[in-house]
Amino acid sequence: MVRDNVKATLPEGGKARRVYLLLRDEIAQGQYPDGGFLPGETRLATAFDVSRVTIRRALDALEGDGLIERRAGSGTLVRAGRPGGATMSADITTLIPQLVEMGQSTTARLLSFAYATPPDAVAREMQLAPGARVQTAVRVRSADGQPFSHLTTHVPEDIANNYSEGDLATTPLLRLLERSGVQIGGASQSVTATLASPDVAAALEVSVGSALLSLTRIVRDGDGRGVEYLSALYRPDVFNLQMTLTRVGNGAARHWEPVVGGAAPRGACE
Repeated sequence: MVRDNVKATLPEGGKARRVYLLLRDEIAQGQYPDGGFLPGETRLATAFDVSRVTIRRALDALEGDGLIERRAGSGTLVRAGRPGGATMSADITTLIPQLVEMGQSTTARLLSFAYATPPDAVAREMQLAPGARVQTAVRVRSADGQPFSHLTTHVPEDIANNYSEGDLATTPLLRLLERSGVQIGGASQSVTATLASPDVAAALEVSVGSALLSLTRIVRDGDGRGVEYLSALYRPDVFNLQMTLTRVGNGAARHWEPVVGGAAPRGACE
């Protein structure tokens, strides 16, 4: 977690940023366990084929993120532990059923709440009439005090009028939609990667420019109407998407297929 008195930012210089991101990922993946020590600056410089100055810049950024502690005379201690010590996970094949469960095991902080016309891309995907307004809300979800997702949702005004700003801060959005009489019919989504902008980085307690998992989902009712447009950003060191596969078919047609309806892991993706 980023310490309160240190502003997280990527180190200056492309080489230092590359080293910083690689070391951060290796720490997150457990290659350097919490309480262990990183190799010395000289060994790191050799391993990454950069100067010791570049290594120091990368280590400064890691220390700013609270991931390491540099101790004079003893080395660089890894401080990657976080409350609860667990990584949030979600099965990509069963995301929708997990949303309510997630709302019960995590907390949400409402950053903004307003009614306005949506961006053109949102209006087009939701098939909204020209000039139609939506409720746009931005929230951050945390588990055990650790922020892991930055969520921006757009909901048609006539549906959103059925719940309040306070409701949105305390109740999962899917439950609010269903309470408003919406019959969820299905959803489409895409997953990619992006970099943390300054405002998102501050909310998720990561460095500006850090890699994030980006998910876009359009939820529709039984008639195909768009009832929610979600843009979600996740910290990959705290949250991951999983998929269980099974091998099916015979001969040349044998292939992998996702297993749907298995046991849901802790956490979910909203």
